[in-house]
Amino acid sequence: MEADPMDTHCTQLSFGFHRIGRRDVVARFDGGPISSDAGGLLLRQAEQRTGILRQFAGCFRDHRDPGLIEHSLEHLIAQRVYGLCLGYEDLNDHDTLRHDPLLAVMVGHDDPLGTRRRRAGDRGRALAGKSTLNRLELTRVGADPQSRYQKIVADCGAIDRLLVDLFLQAHHGRAPDRIVLDFDATDDPIHGDQLGKFFHGYYRCDCYLPLYVFCGDHLLCAKLRPSRIDAAAGSAQVLEQIVSRVRAAWPKVRIVVRADSGFCRGPLMDWCDRNGVDYVLGLAKNKRLLRALGQPLHEAKQRFEQTGQAARVYQGFTYQTRKSWRRPRRVIGKAEHLSKGANPRFVVTSLPPPQIDARALYEDLYCARGEMENRIKEQQLYLFADRTSSHTMRANQIRLYLSAIAYTLMNALRRLGLKGTAMAQAQCSTIRVKLLKIGARIRITARKVWVSLSQACPYQDLFARAYRQLTRAGPDLA
Repeated sequence: MEADPMDTHCTQLSFGFHRIGRRDVVARFDGGPISSDAGGLLLRQAEQRTGILRQFAGCFRDHRDPGLIEHSLEHLIAQRVYGLCLGYEDLNDHDTLRHDPLLAVMVGHDDPLGTRRRRAGDRGRALAGKSTLNRLELTRVGADPQSRYQKIVADCGAIDRLLVDLFLQAHHGRAPDRIVLDFDATDDPIHGDQLGKFFHGYYRCDCYLPLYVFCGDHLLCAKLRPSRIDAAAGSAQVLEQIVSRVRAAWPKVRIVVRADSGFCRGPLMDWCDRNGVDYVLGLAKNKRLLRALGQPLHEAKQRFEQTGQAARVYQGFTYQTRKSWRRPRRVIGKAEHLSKGANPRFVVTSLPPPQIDARALYEDLYCARGEMENRIKEQQLYLFADRTSSHTMRANQIRLYLSAIAYTLMNALRRLGLKGTAMAQAQCSTIRVKLLKIGARIRITARKVWVSLSQACPYQDLFARAYRQLTRAGPDLA
């Protein structure tokens, strides 16, 4: 490796690779205004169609003096969220990304190459660095114009309401007959001395216990919580907030709550009973439930012994706990026998038998909640909801919100741009690799920004179709 004597700003390295015949192969980071994320223009088009980032920016209050700032609140929000979508989870990444002309175009900066600064002798940086971006997360609740540094205050209640509003907007005023709200809690391991740090016996680590609510692919709630609480803690209040907002827009929609046994709690079911919300919840097995399912379990075992194949028998019955439930409820028992032995499972529901039989309720309705785990994986692993390394829970909650908005924007791209394509159900990581990570050269003229995409991109037809669908006039489709 050798230094480039022409570079006056930093040590420019050359990388010598294996020769091709008589030719040396030398690589250097000197390509000029080139980006590896040109497909991100589709994200910007999805934002133009939906206004997700614009509405999210409206949930913050900016106390900075407009005459003294270079980067507007809307630009900071867009830069941070687009960065997550493109795979840059760390604020430190933006000290280099701030020079990416394509990201500047996505954000809407009117000087993507930072030429104004360069004329003054600077290297040129169109976007904000980490020290400016972190003000989105670190500003305290009571900050005002007299605060010294952090002056951008997030309204967490407004962001909670926005997530529900974005779900409603995606249906463009067309209320479905029924929606299913999936509740789930998961572990978010932490490795420092963050506030709210506790050891969780089930997950066997120090972690947070965030609560998520999805309806299909749509995220309606992302709430960070300490792990020393019950998984269902606060779920009734969250459900009440979501239901009130949904019913204000769709008064006649039927609502079903679906969750595992961690949410099978009397207060949650009582609230549903009082407010006309149905539920299908996992129910932890006990001796009384196993006795009630005794005959079906025996029958399933006989079938397995005769056929050697997994056998299932379903039975519905009425059940009430001795203390925690106010009234008897319908329970569906699945008597299953596998090669490893009996595998009984139970769910409790408010749906009566005429609406849905026992087998369909368990296999078609309850088991479909497993798809929610894929959505959580997308947000936790691929959109970096687990990057909760800030000291305070408030800062980490805002990071979780940023990830939630990044997921919502990626889902809008999937829903609107990729509908009817082979990637209509693709995970965010696949969309990022195949559609967003496209190399391009950026040229700026007096009237245009030219983005010359790589001719070797294997997904040009998919890109073109996504572009056509995102720019096509018409209502958003759920």
